[in-house]
Amino acid sequence: MSNGSATAVNYWPKSSCARAFWSQRELPPYRQLLRDTADWLDPQPGQRWLDLGCGSGQLTRTLWEKSAGSLAEIIALDCAAHNERALAKVRNSVCPSPTERQMRFVHADFSDGLARFDSGSVAGVVSGLAIQYAESYSEERGGWTTDAYESLLADVCRVLRPGGTFVFSVNVPEPAWSKIALYGIPGFFRTGHPLRYVKNSVRMLRYGAWLKREARRGRFHYLPAPVVENKLTRAGFASVEHRVSFAGQADVFRCRAPSAR
Repeated sequence: MSNGSATAVNYWPKSSCARAFWSQRELPPYRQLLRDTADWLDPQPGQRWLDLGCGSGQLTRTLWEKSAGSLAEIIALDCAAHNERALAKVRNSVCPSPTERQMRFVHADFSDGLARFDSGSVAGVVSGLAIQYAESYSEERGGWTTDAYESLLADVCRVLRPGGTFVFSVNVPEPAWSKIALYGIPGFFRTGHPLRYVKNSVRMLRYGAWLKREARRGRFHYLPAPVVENKLTRAGFASVEHRVSFAGQADVFRCRAPSAR
C-alpha cells in the first residue's frame, strides 16, 4: 500500500462521525434537501430500490412512505456497520411495517463497486450526499483519482433496469459547512435537547473540515454541476437534470438509464 493511501484517515466507520451526520436531519437545510430529493422519487408497487450510503435511513424511509409500503425491497447500503441500528429504527417506526427482507441493510463500501448486484436488477437508486466519497488511490500516479467515482456511476447505470431512475445529491465545490450550521440556529431553540444539538453541530463542522481538506487533495469529489453532468453522460445516463438545494451547498440530480441497452 502506498504512503498516500496508507496514511489517509478514515472517520466514516466511527460512530461519532455517523451521529454527527445523523443530526443533519434536524437542520432546516437538510429538510430542504430531503424534500427536493423526495420530489424526484416515484417508487412504484413491487419495485426494488437501492439506497447508496444510507446513513440514518432518511431516504429509505422516504421511499417506503412514498410507495405506501408497496415496494418489494429497499436495500440500504453503507460502509458504516452501526448504521444498521439506524435502519432498524426506521423499520420499526414506519407504517405499514416492512419485513426485514423488504427493508434490509448491507454493510459494504461502494468505492469497490456494485458487483454483488446483477445488471438491470433494480428499478431505482437513490443517494444523499454520499457517492462523492467513492475513493481510489493510484500508486502508479502517486495520488488520489476519480476512477472509483466514475466507475460507481457506470455501475449504477448497469444495475438499473432500462429506463430506471437515479436520484442523488452531492456537495458543491468548497461547501460552506458553517453556513449549514448558521441556518440551523433556529433549530437550537426548538429542540428538546439543546446540548446534544450544539454537540452534533460542532461535530459536523469538525468532520466537514476534514472532508474539505480531503476533497482538495482529490480524495473526495466536490465538483461543479456541469462536471457531474458530463460524468453522468459518459457513464451512459440520459435525461440528466439538476437543482440546487441544502442552502446552496448541494446539487440534486435526476437521470435515467437508457431505455434500450
